[in-house]
Amino acid sequence: MRYPAWKYLLILVVLVISTLYALPSLYPDEPAVQISGAKAGTQIDQSIVQKAEQILKSENIASHDNSFTNNAALLRVDSSEIQLKAKEALRRGLGDNYVVALNLAPTTPEWLQKIGAKPMKLGLDLRGGVHFLLEVDMDKAISQRMETSAADLRRQLRDNKIKFNSLTLNNNTITMQFANNDDRSAAMDFLRRNGNEFTQQAVATTNGSTLRLNYTDARRQEIQSYAVNQNLTTLRNRINELGVAEALVQTQGSNRIVVELPGVQDTAEAKRVLGRTANLEFRLVSDLNDQYIDPYTGQATGSLPPGTEAFAYESLDSGRQLLLNRNRILTGERVQNASSGFSQDTGGAEVNITLDTAGGKLMSEATRNAVGKRMAVLFIENKQKISYVPDPVTGTQTEVRTPYTESVIINAATIQAVLGSQFRITGLDSPQEAAELALMLRAGALAAPMYFVEERVIGPSLGQENIDKGVLSVQIGFILVAIWMVVFFRLFGLIANFALVVNLAMILTIMSWIGASLTLPGIAGIVITIGMAVDANVLICERIREEMKWGASPKQAIVAGYDRAYNTIFDSNLTTFLVAFILFAIGTGPIKGFAVTLMIGIVCSMFTAITVTRAIVQLIYGKKRNLKKLSI
Repeated sequence: MRYPAWKYLLILVVLVISTLYALPSLYPDEPAVQISGAKAGTQIDQSIVQKAEQILKSENIASHDNSFTNNAALLRVDSSEIQLKAKEALRRGLGDNYVVALNLAPTTPEWLQKIGAKPMKLGLDLRGGVHFLLEVDMDKAISQRMETSAADLRRQLRDNKIKFNSLTLNNNTITMQFANNDDRSAAMDFLRRNGNEFTQQAVATTNGSTLRLNYTDARRQEIQSYAVNQNLTTLRNRINELGVAEALVQTQGSNRIVVELPGVQDTAEAKRVLGRTANLEFRLVSDLNDQYIDPYTGQATGSLPPGTEAFAYESLDSGRQLLLNRNRILTGERVQNASSGFSQDTGGAEVNITLDTAGGKLMSEATRNAVGKRMAVLFIENKQKISYVPDPVTGTQTEVRTPYTESVIINAATIQAVLGSQFRITGLDSPQEAAELALMLRAGALAAPMYFVEERVIGPSLGQENIDKGVLSVQIGFILVAIWMVVFFRLFGLIANFALVVNLAMILTIMSWIGASLTLPGIAGIVITIGMAVDANVLICERIREEMKWGASPKQAIVAGYDRAYNTIFDSNLTTFLVAFILFAIGTGPIKGFAVTLMIGIVCSMFTAITVTRAIVQLIYGKKRNLKKLSI
């Protein structure tokens, strides 16, 4: 019955680590309000905590243990009701330059946090989380698609040599001027042959023949449906990029999307990234830029030439502008992959972009005859300005949301050669901003802007009473199993019970390390793991009994019991592990949670049921020379 020293050392290390890293799960989190910058690169300091405390004090809202870490302020409050009041007060007091979000603050002791110990995350069904309700701007979805259709139509008419005097877009209506009715009829016939997505209205005017185009009802419905579905897909991709586990993203009605984030998350970052409707446009700098941009002020002067637009350069506050061609080379929808890094030339932040096949073709065609000219990267962001208007009768503050668009040229570089599917964007303010831009491009573009309609904390979806009953049933089951093991196997049963406790601590530790969320199906996986771990010890104990009945000495029976039961235990655990892996590979949501917990539990039970129990048995019986009886 010799047992190597390195195994004792391994068990001791596992016991210490499991105990330390399982302890944080005993400390419940408390509601808090988190404040961070509206942009990823915005830097805030400790003064924001003092300003927030003054705002809450003026509203008679108490906070405690306020802190400032990782460029964000965290103010803790006593209840979820106070948390909502504090959030509204801070949002009104701080303005649009900050993101105020609900969060859950850990209460884990500082000495545990310093060694990286953190509580295991709980899913929506056990913990609850943060609920966002976002509304898709359908009018903007139509207007954005109409702009694209107008540009495509202008190009198609020219390619097919259909004459027209002008093509303008106003209030989602395309108005085309023709020299005569024959040219207008040719355009109408062309539109009927190519998709027929417009309703056509021929109008006689003093300037010649006019044709007005609007989307058909079927086309508008198609665009609106696409906008919701595309935004839904993009939100899911962004949440996956953020690493939020067990999140719920689904539609509500015809134009709203519900997002629910479980457990402790950086909800301020999630709110900023989820609600940020940003896109890129690649345009050529106009050849007339130097003529219309004042060299001293950097601002556009006079009436701009047709087909051009002036935008802020580098930042909204820079006071500089560039004149760009109205026609876009391509948009961020053509981006297939994006990653952030540092430029070897300037040392600043950059985003490396890979376009899809169609995007690479468009970029190549646009830059073939533009070598030596400048190409600008236009960053367009749709936002909402929140203001509060007092009701003249009741005097209560009413929230008013006004949408607006910010357009900034973040980069304008000279085209050195014909570009293809891969290139880079430089000139970004910070690595954080580059990483966030790469995330949004990688996750996909939103088809239309979205605005936060509601934000609140949600309780456990199963109901607290059901959760309490589930936890109670697990506790009762564990106690009954422990009693049964002690009654039937005496000291060996007591050793098996200790191994079960170690098994649970190891499961909690590993799940907190990998950031997995524990859900009710996960608890079911833990229960099954307990049963399998007990089953392994039952096999070992029964095998030891059989060996003693066949005449083996107690020490011989112990060695034979562990050695001969090992193959059976390993085979049964391996087959169960393979099934759990298949569930994880093809399952979603709760199925994955169950599979992850079961796989972790199987690995831990193999260690505790065989290695840990045998080490304890060795310590108790290994040095006894005249051993004639076992407590089994």
